[in-house]
Amino acid sequence: METYGGRRSQAERDAITVEIGYALCSALFAAAVLFGAVAGPALLFELPGTVEKLLLRAGLTIAGVVFAVRVVVVLVRFRPQRPQPSQPGRTSPDS
Repeated sequence: METYGGRRSQAERDAITVEIGYALCSALFAAAVLFGAVAGPALLFELPGTVEKLLLRAGLTIAGVVFAVRVVVVLVRFRPQRPQPSQPGRTSPDS
């Protein structure tokens, strides 16, 4: 963005779109893996009704929380790089 409130360039919009897609796909994968790990035994084996319900509900809850947290973490970590303003009077360490 050139100025505050200005329009984004096509490259910036593309970068945001890719980042959103990555956040959703990685969150879906992580949630699916954790759901399978927690609720998998209930789906594969015959367990008592209470244990089966508990594992399925715990798997759904954990999967939902992991999905939301992963999306938020990825999108918060992504911040478009903006050029830093120059600081007159300061020299670089290389000079």
